Order: sequence, then C-alpha cells, then structure tokens
Amino acid sequence: MAPRMLKFVTVGRQLPDKRAATLRRTDFNEIFDEFDPARAAEQAGRCSQCGVPFCQVHCPVHNNIPDWLMLTAEGRLEEAYEVSSATNNFPEICGRICPQDRLCEGNCVIEQAGHGTVTIGAVEKYITDTAWERGWVRLVKPRRERDQSVGIIGAGPGGLAAAEQLRRKGYRVRVYDRYDRVGGLMIYGIPNFKLDKAVVERRAKLLADSGIQFSLNFEVGRDASLEELRRRHDAVLIACGVYKARELAAPGVGLANIVPALDYLVASNRKGLGDAVPAFDDGTLNAAGKDVVVIGGGDTAMDCVRTAVRQGAKSVRCLYRRDRANMPGSQREVSHAEEEGVEFVWLAAPEAFLDRGDGRIAAVRATRVHLGVPDASGRQTPRPIEGSHFTVNADLAIKALGFDAEDVPARFDAPDLAVTRWGTVKINYRTMMTSLDGVFAAGDIVRGASLVVWAIRDGRDAAENIHRYLSAKAAARVAPAAAAAE
Repeated sequence: MAPRMLKFVTVGRQLPDKRAATLRRTDFNEIFDEFDPARAAEQAGRCSQCGVPFCQVHCPVHNNIPDWLMLTAEGRLEEAYEVSSATNNFPEICGRICPQDRLCEGNCVIEQAGHGTVTIGAVEKYITDTAWERGWVRLVKPRRERDQSVGIIGAGPGGLAAAEQLRRKGYRVRVYDRYDRVGGLMIYGIPNFKLDKAVVERRAKLLADSGIQFSLNFEVGRDASLEELRRRHDAVLIACGVYKARELAAPGVGLANIVPALDYLVASNRKGLGDAVPAFDDGTLNAAGKDVVVIGGGDTAMDCVRTAVRQGAKSVRCLYRRDRANMPGSQREVSHAEEEGVEFVWLAAPEAFLDRGDGRIAAVRATRVHLGVPDASGRQTPRPIEGSHFTVNADLAIKALGFDAEDVPARFDAPDLAVTRWGTVKINYRTMMTSLDGVFAAGDIVRGASLVVWAIRDGRDAAENIHRYLSAKAAARVAPAAAAAE
C-alpha cells in the first residue's frame, strides 16, 4: 500500500502576521490530511540538528521523540508508531491533549533559537491515527497467562495504562469505575473539540478485547469495600483521580447558576454522547444565550470558556487573580480562547456574587489585585487594590479553581489507608505501595491534579512495581513446595 501523503494544514481564521506565525507553530488544531515526505523530512532534519533531546527529557513518559520523527520523515510510519507507543499507552490521546507548549515543544532547542518548534504533537497524532486506520494497533497478547489477578480502582488514564501493562505480563486484570463509561476525565471532563470521544472508546474496546475486564457503575465503599477487593485480588491499585472541586468563599456563592466546572463539562460531554441530561436541557448547565463568567486560570477553566463559546454564549469572560505569565494553564489554550472571542480579565479576584432578586446570579463583583512578594511555592501572592471594585454581568458563573482529593479512607471504608495532609494517598515512592500490603496507588490521587501524560507515566510505573511484588509473592509460595519435594 502506497504511503498516504501528509500535508500540514493550520486551522483558524486569519490573524496578524506575527501572531499567525506563532499559532502556526503551535496550533492545537493543526492537522495532517496527507503525508508529504519533503515536509516531514524538513521537520525531522531540523530536529536532528539540535543534538540535545530536551523534548524527550521533558516528556513525562520520556518518549523517544527524535527517533520516531526521523522514521516518519523516512516514510517508515509503522516503525514510527512502534517507537512512539513503546513508552506511551495512548499516543493518539497525548498527541491531541498534551500541553506540548509546556513540555516537549516548549523545550525544543530549535524553538529556543527562535526558529519555531518542531510540531511534535501534530506528528504524533498523525502517525497514531494512521496506525489505527491501517491495523497496526493490535490486541494485547501476553506470552503466558498467570494465575494472579489485579484489581484497579479507576478507569482513567493511570488505571488504564497500568491495566494494559499488567495484561501484557499475563495477569488477570479487572478495572472498577463509578462511571458508566471507560476513560475517566478523558471521556467526561475533556471537551469533544479537543478529544473526540470515539478516540477514547476505540482504545477502551481494544483493552476489553485484550482480556481486561471492566466493572462499571461500581463504587468502592458502596458495592464492595477496599478490604473485599483485597480478598478478591492478589494486588489492588488505587487510581481513582481527584474530583473534589475547590470551593470559593464569597458572599452569594450559593446562588443558583453558580456551578462547579466538572458539573458543567460532564453535562456538555454527556449531551454530546447522546445521554439524557435534564440539567442541560432546562438551561441550568447550558451557556446558550448567557453572559458567562469562568473563575480560574488552569486548563479546566480554558475547557469551560471554549465550551461556552461553542454552546452559543452571549459573552464569555475569564476572571483570573494573576496575570497571563503566571497562568497555570496552557498559553496555547489561552491564545485559542482569545481567537474565539473570550475576554480575559487579568489580575481580578471575585469578592461577591450579586442576586438578581430571585435567588439567581446577576453579576460578579470583583476587585483588582496586584502581585506581591512570592509565597512558599515561589509564586507572587495576589493582593487586593483598595477601591478598585467593579462588576461583571453573569447569568452563569463557573468555578474552575482546581480539584482536591476526596476522603478516600472514608469513601472506600478503609480507615487504615494512610493519606497526606492534602488528602492524597500516601505511598512509598520506591515501591508505590500504600500503608496497606498489596495495595498500590498512582496518578492524581497521589500527586494531586495533574496531566493525563503524568497519569500514564504513574500507571506504567505502578504496573512494574506490582509485577515485582506479585513475582516475589509467587516465588515465596513456590519455595516451600520445592523444598518439600527435595
């Protein structure tokens, strides 16, 4: 079969020359219709000139980026996919949603020299989509089956990465998740315009066809305690993520139409998946025709503002208490949001929500702030400026302030499970085991809210540690029998 021609295309409306050049290098919606060996060779040639693979160093899974770029340039796409997927269980997902501007592309030596980054994420998306189309993505087939089983709590990226790695080693794996679909925040938290849900569902089907079993609509603590899962399996991995929304303490925060970001995004994603969503249909979680204010500056806030634009909001504003340079979210996402008409109100902190007279929000009262001395984390502390109050009209306010861990010991009916002062599960970082023997933890429930690619890395590391633990356990079981036989 002749190689498909690849053409680099940037999607977006015309912009001033300087800004357009920047977006051309990093546009999230950059796509590849056809394979153009000359263009790919140019990209890989630029990559090979740097001699310092900072892109690979700054990739959480240490993907061998220079090698698969070169293979792509040479038209050896199947080999490029094999190299890319050797360290990443979901390259087709990372190619779409990884903040490359903060990771691989942001650390590209060519970019630092002012010549524009190699478009790593776009190439990764292209080669993995091609691999799916041509049947190069195959079922997991372990060399031998083992009689030990592992239970995994959480069907998000960390749990799924661990499940695949353990299945490759021949373990019987069952994944438990409280939602009705596999994917965690990849299916319900990330908007469809960034990650088409068919991409996640395709990967979930492959894992199921590979022998990984799924128990959905299953809540640990309701349907079974953690202790019961320990009795069912030889090892257990907690990879349930963090879902508890951080709250905002301000007068009027209890008014109607002030909603957590995840509630808003889940409703939008469920609607897109064809589910019945009464809170969307009655307008509660639908931004259409409304003045929308999103509070926060992370990637979740960017997902909310861009979703509101697509739902037909009358206006969309993002209030953030720091300046653009101090935003924790992707600068590329901010650029896209601005291009789509979102207004950013920097150095502004909400101090009250105003009632329109019927228990519903009418506006957000905010105050201007300045950045003071750095705090313990090294970030400058926002300080309100006296007398700088202003109001912003709002029919819908979305709180996107980040996520904390739920009370896992209480939720799992596991009082002996140790947690940190932040509520995350405490582990031995050398073994990734918790305070309970045979119970491991990985992903956001350990490190706090983070990126999908970091969850994948943690899941892979956890799988290796579980394998060591179970191998030692099996060896200890065999030793007495062997001694008795002698």
